[in-house]
Parts: sequence; structure tokens; C-alpha cells
Amino acid sequence: MDLEIRDKLFVVTGATSGFGRSIMLSLIHEGAKIIINARGEERLLELKNLYPNQIEIVVGNITSDVTLSDLIRKIGDRKLYGIVINASGSPAATFNNTELGQWDEAYALILRWKVKLTKLILPLMEKNKYGRLLYIESIGVKQPIENLILSNSLRMAVVGFVKTLSREIAKNGITCNILAPGYHNTPSMDRLYLNKSALLGINGSEAKSIFENEVAVGRLGNSDEFASLATWLLSEKSGYITGQTISVDGGLVKGSMG
Repeated sequence: MDLEIRDKLFVVTGATSGFGRSIMLSLIHEGAKIIINARGEERLLELKNLYPNQIEIVVGNITSDVTLSDLIRKIGDRKLYGIVINASGSPAATFNNTELGQWDEAYALILRWKVKLTKLILPLMEKNKYGRLLYIESIGVKQPIENLILSNSLRMAVVGFVKTLSREIAKNGITCNILAPGYHNTPSMDRLYLNKSALLGINGSEAKSIFENEVAVGRLGNSDEFASLATWLLSEKSGYITGQTISVDGGLVKGSMG
């Protein structure tokens, strides 16, 4: 399927690993132009050197106000067709193992910067009467994941924010959706393996098997599979879908609304 996004401008944050990298490569394959962001300059430059005609870079922690401003300057007055709002989450913890300061940090890591970035991006899309906002969150918003109370809680706040926003901006030709990944073969799973290993006194391979056995299809997801859906949601062809939190979880969620 031709998604008709060749030479159109997109932004992908957290673009050098995991879901961000796979989405970026999928957009590259479709011929898009992309501004990519991550903290590691070396890895960003490697990608830019591989695709010099398609990639621009913004180095920095996307949760910081400075990096957000740098990104907006990089976009300038060009038409932005879509953005992938993606970054790592907060540390694994149970409620009794958290301090109040960690909740403040989780707000900054998971919610605050997404609200600010949306406020900065939205006027650019409203001017053009078109845009795709895609937030990468977690299956924890559908079925809370053990020992991730900070992530489960603050990501649910993102769902409320995005759902409400979607109705406010839909008539402007702008959609906003959430992808909620389950267990995938990405670096973010390492913290879950470590936590499970410590709790049960098992090794990392045994911990991974426990997670695989929870998934209906019997395996962890592939980030390239995830990216194919994300790329479609970033295209004009997804224009009748907005305000949705879509599970990509191999059947992990057991509820009927999963």
C-alpha cells in the first residue's frame, strides 16, 4: 500500500532505539523526510549519514524545555504532517517502594513534556488544517503491569489528556491517537526482566519466559510489526481514527475492551 507520505515532513522523538527507531526506519522506507531526536549525538549522526537526504537531527533530552524549543526551531515554518511522541518511562517500583519525589519525577518524565510539546506543535498543524499526533505509551493503561505503578498511573493521565484533546481538534483535520504496546523485544523490557529476576530469584532467561507465557500468541512482539501500524496512523489514510488507545499486545489484555 502506498501511504502517500513521500517527501512529507515528520518528527520522531526517541528515534535511536526501540519503537522510535523502527518507526523512523519505516517512514524512511516510505520516502518521508524526518526530524529525529534522541540524547545520543553519535547515534543520531550515524543515522543522518545513512540517510542524508531524509534525516535532520535534534540532539537532547526531549523532556527538557531547551530541547523542545530546539525542535520547534528546526521545524520552522515548514508544513509538519505528523509527530511520534515517544520516550522512555519511569523506573520499576511498587507503591510502598516509592517516595513522593518519584511521583513528581514521573509527572515530568511521562506527562508534562508531552503536554508542552503538544502545545508547541498544535498551532503549526492548526495553521495547515492537518496533522497526525501519535503518542507511544504502554499496555499498562489497559491492564496495569506489576511493579510499574508510576508508569501505569501517569500514562493513564496521558490517555485522558489525548482523548479529551482529540474531540477539541478533530474538525481542524488533526487526529491524535495512542499506541499501547505490550511486551516487545526492546531495551525497555530489560528493567522488567531485572525486577522479575530479583523478586523470584531467577535468571534473566527464565524471567523472559514468564513474560512470553503471559502473551496469547506465545512470544514477544517485534518492533517492526509495531512500526507498520504506527506509520499507517501517521498517514492521511487514517483520517477517520482519532482519540483511540490501540493495543499492540499479542492478546495480553484479557478484558473485552482491550
